[in-house]
Amino acid sequence: MRGAGDQRRRGRGAQAATAAVEAREAAAAAFYDMDQAQKYIAGRVTVFEDLDAAAAGPVRREFAGLSEAADAASVAYISVLDAHDLADQDRTPAEYDAARRAFVAAAERLQQVTGNLNGFAERLAPQMARLEAALDQLPPRLTAARDAVAAADAAVAAAKNAGMDASDPEAELAQAKQILARLGSQGLGGLGLDGAMRKAEEVRGIAERAHEAAAELPQMAQKVRNSLASVRTRVDVVANRVGPVREAMKVLLRGYSQSCWQDLRGAPESIEAGVTRARERLNEASAHTSRAEWKQAQQALTAARTELNAADRRAGQVTGRVEELKAVAADPQGPVEGVRFAVRDAQRLAMAQPGGAAPRHARVLDSLVERLENAPKRLSGAHPDYWAYLQELESIKTAAGDVVTRIRSERAAQG
Repeated sequence: MRGAGDQRRRGRGAQAATAAVEAREAAAAAFYDMDQAQKYIAGRVTVFEDLDAAAAGPVRREFAGLSEAADAASVAYISVLDAHDLADQDRTPAEYDAARRAFVAAAERLQQVTGNLNGFAERLAPQMARLEAALDQLPPRLTAARDAVAAADAAVAAAKNAGMDASDPEAELAQAKQILARLGSQGLGGLGLDGAMRKAEEVRGIAERAHEAAAELPQMAQKVRNSLASVRTRVDVVANRVGPVREAMKVLLRGYSQSCWQDLRGAPESIEAGVTRARERLNEASAHTSRAEWKQAQQALTAARTELNAADRRAGQVTGRVEELKAVAADPQGPVEGVRFAVRDAQRLAMAQPGGAAPRHARVLDSLVERLENAPKRLSGAHPDYWAYLQELESIKTAAGDVVTRIRSERAAQG
C-alpha cells in the first residue's frame, strides 16, 4: 500500500511540476511580448516628438506612466523567477503549485500592461499616420530649397564676375545656406515637421530674393546710368525756376498784404539750397557709379530726387499763390460758389434723414452758412487778406464734407 501511495504522490508532483513549468513559459512569453511592445512604442513616441514637439507633451507623459507600469511588472516577474527555481526538483506538489500561481499572476500582470501599451499604440496610430503622410511633403520642399540656393549661387557668381557689387544678395544667400545646412545635417533640426517645412520654404524664399536681386544688378546698372542723365536734366529745370520765383515773390510783396505771402518768405533761397544739395547727391551718385556701387548710387539718386521734389513743390507754391490771389482779386465771389454748393449738398443730405436733420448736424451746418456769409467781410482795406479769405472758404468746404461723411457713416451703422 505504501508503494502505491508513493506512486500517487510522485504522479501529483510530476503534474504540479509540469503545470509550474508551463506557467513559467507562459510568463516568459508575456514578458517578451510586453518588452517588445514597450521598445516599439518608445521608438514611435520619439519619432512623434521629432515630428510634432508641440503635441508630444501629453503623449510623452502618458507613455511615461505606461513605461513605469511595465518596469514594475518586469521587476515583479524577475522576482518570481528568482523565488521559484524550477530546476530544483526536490520540491513538493504544494511548492510547485505555489510557483505556478506566482507565474500565472506575473503573466496576467504582464499581459495587462501589454494590453495597455497596445491600446496606447492604437490611439497614437492615427496621429502618426497623419504626421508620416505629411512627412512625404518635406523632401520635395527641401529639393526646391536646394535648387533655389543653387540658382541664387550661380546668379551671385555671375554678377560678381561682371564686376557688380553683389554683397547684399550674397549675404541673403549665406543666410539661406546656413538654414539649409542645419536642416541637412540634423534632419528636422529639432524644429518638428511643420517647423522644418516652414524653414525649407523660408530658405527657398530667401534664395529666390537673392537670385532676383543678383539678376537685377546688370539692369540696375543701366537704370542708374539712365537716372543720372534724367536727374541732371531735372536739376537744371528746377534751378531755372528760381528766377520766376523771385519775380513772383516781388509781385506778392508789392501787391498783397504780408499775411498773403509770409509763409513763403525765403522761398527762392530755399529752392537754391535744395538744388545745391541735389547736385551734391548727384555727384555722389556719379562717384558710386564709377566704382560699380549701384545700390549706393541708387540711394544717392533717390536723395537727389527728394531734394528736387521739395524745391519744385516750393516753387509751385509761390507761383501758384500768385495765380490764386490774382484770380480771387479779380472775382472775389468766384470761389464762393463751389463752397456754397458743398454746404447745400450737406444740408440736403441732413434733411433727408427720417425726422429731418439731427440737431448736432443742423448746428454745424448753420454755423457753416453763417461763416460763408461773413467770409467776404474779410476783404477790406487797401490790401485785403485774400489768402485768409481763401483759407476760410476751404475750411468751410472741408467741414461740410466732414458732415456728409458722418451722416453716411451713421446710416451705414444703422443698417
